[in-house]
Amino acid sequence: MDTSTHAYIPGLQGIPATQSRISFLDGQEGLLTYRGYRIVDLARHSTFEETAWVLINGELPTPEQLACFDGELRANRRVKYNVRDIMKFLPIDGHPMEALQTCVASLGMFYPGQERMTAHGVSADSEFVEQMIIKILASMATLVAMWERIRRGDDPIPPRKDLTYAENFLYMMNEREPDPVEARIMDACLVLHAEHTINASTFSALVCGSTLAPPNLVVASAIGTLAGPLHGGANQRVLNMLDEIGSPAKVADWLDQRLANKQVVWGFGHREYKVKDPRADILQGLLEQLHEHRHGDVSPLYEVAKELERCAAERLAPKGVYPNVDFYSGLLYEALGIPRDQFTPIFAISRTAGWLAHWKEQLSNNRIFRPTQEYQGYAPRSYQPMSERQSSFPG
Repeated sequence: MDTSTHAYIPGLQGIPATQSRISFLDGQEGLLTYRGYRIVDLARHSTFEETAWVLINGELPTPEQLACFDGELRANRRVKYNVRDIMKFLPIDGHPMEALQTCVASLGMFYPGQERMTAHGVSADSEFVEQMIIKILASMATLVAMWERIRRGDDPIPPRKDLTYAENFLYMMNEREPDPVEARIMDACLVLHAEHTINASTFSALVCGSTLAPPNLVVASAIGTLAGPLHGGANQRVLNMLDEIGSPAKVADWLDQRLANKQVVWGFGHREYKVKDPRADILQGLLEQLHEHRHGDVSPLYEVAKELERCAAERLAPKGVYPNVDFYSGLLYEALGIPRDQFTPIFAISRTAGWLAHWKEQLSNNRIFRPTQEYQGYAPRSYQPMSERQSSFPG
């Protein structure tokens, strides 16, 4: 029984779900912009703090606006001790994304305010929205670093106000002053992952936000969506794949067998891009920068990755399949001393800026999401009493 009036498109591919001024991509040209600013320029000249401001507010900040925004982020890096205690009761072998989602979801209990949301989409004064944007964005890096320390059996490192967002994150993770070059690379990585139009996790945030759920649950829903390997977990799988290949000399045979078996080559291909992901180009440049800074001491897997890209150019590029953002990001994170299962939480730290920007934008003209379906089940039928039902078991 089909009651649909519109064509069903799996995955809603190509179906506009909202109108937005936040980001734009052209998959044919390999162009990605935040509020009209090219990602190449932002990665080269901006900072994560400034990029977050641009995404959330729409324009480049004045020096005074950026100083105020940055100061508020620094002042709100600490989280309640109760959140730390929640972490201490979580299994140490649990995935960091699940720990992060749990703790972000709990924030609303310590920073309440859902009653300030109205049926018109936003609180009577917008102070609550701005406060929660700061609190959640400031807390994300703290939560990820806290969990890394706690699962090792160590106490968390308190955040420092004298460090930038990226510097403080690396400091809390590694308990040492971050190398300036490494901190700048980490900062650029956060810029690159901050936003990417209506991807799966952002759509999840929009759906949750459309119900006027509190923003911590909006972000928690997006974190759960990002945790899937088809969205945010691929960079970890890229490194596992490079480990499996082992050396540049084995790449060609490995790739031919992989393609013959119709298996996924992690880090290649993107639904939107028909050329190399512009973020992948920038990340590769950052790897080269780190390679030079460390006099060649980065990772032996980098040579495997470069050979895989070269071989894939011959076999996959004619089909429009090129490296995406996940191909080089994991190599950078591991070179910065970050465990592989923390790659996706770092993605979440960065993407929170985009999620919150979309949440704020949607509140200005909110309407609850209520898509339809293509029903393929039974027509209405009669209920059978238990005594009239035939057993499906023999005997």
